[in-house]
Amino acid sequence: MPAEKDRLFHFPVPMFAIVMGLAGLTLVIDALGDPGTWIATVADVLVVIDLAVYALIAIIYLAKAVRHPDAVRAEFNHPVKLSLFPTITIGLILLGTATLTRWPGLAHLLWGVGAAGHLVLTLMILSRWMHQDHFEIQHSNPAWFIPIVGNILVPIAGVPLGYETLSWFFFSTGLMFWPLLFAILMNRYFFHAPMPGKLMPTLFILIAPPALGFLSWLALHPGSLPDGFALVLLNVGLFLTLLLVWQIAHFIRLPFALSWWAYSFPLAAITLATLRMAEASSDVFWNGLGMLLAVVTAVLIGALVVRTLVATARGEICQPE
Repeated sequence: MPAEKDRLFHFPVPMFAIVMGLAGLTLVIDALGDPGTWIATVADVLVVIDLAVYALIAIIYLAKAVRHPDAVRAEFNHPVKLSLFPTITIGLILLGTATLTRWPGLAHLLWGVGAAGHLVLTLMILSRWMHQDHFEIQHSNPAWFIPIVGNILVPIAGVPLGYETLSWFFFSTGLMFWPLLFAILMNRYFFHAPMPGKLMPTLFILIAPPALGFLSWLALHPGSLPDGFALVLLNVGLFLTLLLVWQIAHFIRLPFALSWWAYSFPLAAITLATLRMAEASSDVFWNGLGMLLAVVTAVLIGALVVRTLVATARGEICQPE
């Protein structure tokens, strides 16, 4: 084992979740500003930052894979960290979505590589779950939704890029496994020991599947108003958001950890869904709720960026667990 000072050895794959949060914020700001406005300019700047952050994290993690392949292999064999590897491909899909109207060629490349890679990771992880011999119920946690979330996310950019049939395939896959995993996790929460505090923020990942499902359903039905199924998805996402906000006292006491970034993308997803509903319905309620969620999401992600930079400067990141 390398010395504890070797921070590259401990560089974690969840670092890619930072890109998910930043890209989610970019899409929220995109939804708020018309082309040519200062808000749109802010979104343009954020897209460049998102791409740079992803490239930096990818280079560092690739260096880890070259220098410490056993460490990467150990992460992939870990019952919790295994599910975090799809953050790599989800980041690419989100970057492809954020660049869709800016650089279509780049968006096509990012989305294509991300979707193909995510399908491979989904097959690998599900196969590992089916043939494992050491996972136990306490290993289950909301991060297990991450491989599923990526599939539900694909149509948002996939349909505009012209891959409607492929988008239906990914959406159907994600929608099939979402309730199955949800039932497993509810069984764990209700009848088994609570999760460790470090994993508590991952509860917010529960919001992502229905919120993204709403957005993808509308993408798969372009030009249509939200129907009954879309409204069910949106309202389930809102209820889960309310349920977690109700438990805010449990979250504010947690010490900072990289897992705090699990708050970011799910909140961005439900914000995007609410803003999309406001656009479709022109209802004052949805518009007001969307603006409120947008402010909360922006403040939260801004705070996460500052807190992560401070923790990095103090050497608190990339330490042995």
